[in-house]
Amino acid sequence: MSLLASKSSFYAAFKSLGLLWLFIAYGLFLDGFYIYNIIDNAQLYANLSMLFVFPIVYWKVNKRTKEHLIAGVLIGFFGEYLFSVVLGMYTYRLENVPHYIPFGHALVYAGVLYFSKASAILKKRKIIESFLSVFIFIYASVFLVFRGDVFGFVMTIATLFILRNKPRERLFYLTMYVSVAYLEIVGTSFLCWKWPELAFNTFSFLPSHNPPSGISLFYFLLDLGCLWVYKQRHKLTWYRMKNIRKIKLKTSNIIN
Repeated sequence: MSLLASKSSFYAAFKSLGLLWLFIAYGLFLDGFYIYNIIDNAQLYANLSMLFVFPIVYWKVNKRTKEHLIAGVLIGFFGEYLFSVVLGMYTYRLENVPHYIPFGHALVYAGVLYFSKASAILKKRKIIESFLSVFIFIYASVFLVFRGDVFGFVMTIATLFILRNKPRERLFYLTMYVSVAYLEIVGTSFLCWKWPELAFNTFSFLPSHNPPSGISLFYFLLDLGCLWVYKQRHKLTWYRMKNIRKIKLKTSNIIN
């Protein structure tokens, strides 16, 4: 059964987010303190797991998503070294950038994309968006009140404000927020990486939690980067698609 064409929202959610979240927990567990306390070079097993899973996902997705995956990995490598090594925004356990991380960014993108495009999910789009918006606001507020996470709260409000006028992208980015929040909680709980008490370990007016709640705002840069690469490689196709959208919008407005 095709994930995108499935009539079951549970099936679509499990085949996209469910499997993604399970693999995130499994991979980070291999690099976490439970394993590295008993096995030397625990990170190697997380890298090998990614080396096994990523090609399978790459083989199964469509041509356009394949390009997004490759772009996501390349942008992920650049972004990780910039934000972690150069800017000190967060620090990995071994003070390196684990090989599995950039590939993981690309898998998160693919999992969220397929969830947000599944027909069974789109039928309940408004309900899901409303639920996620409320959940995200409460989640960030709890981090702010009980953990002093000003940095995360500011990024969360910025995310919700930006998405207010982005109906086409709203489901994707709200789902991305929740997925990133999940992986950050798992990763920091397993001590795979750590966030400092201040944003970028510098700005005293932006105290942060480990992890900050709204860090998915920076993941959006990865998504925008993937989209930009695709546009540059397929300018004519993208131009045609934009024109088709405009025609559909005009037709809809005339009918209404």
